Amino acid sequence: MLDEDLARIRAHRNNIHRYQRLLRTKLSELERQFIERRLAEEQAAVQSLAAETFPVAFMLPEGPARSARIGAE
Repeated sequence: MLDEDLARIRAHRNNIHRYQRLLRTKLSELERQFIERRLAEEQAAVQSLAAETFPVAFMLPEGPARSARIGAE
């Protein structure tokens, strides 16, 4: 399952890079709008998939204890 998810993330990232390259070329306004929309869709998809694949989020504690620890490093 992880390999499949990583392959899907890679495919989305490849699409993102392709769309970014296309945006650096001469395009009609209609083509540019289409590519910008597709780019946004791909970015949302990769963010969603990454959040599902790697759900762990590390939170730093808030308050004075955090400041004391950060200053000690």
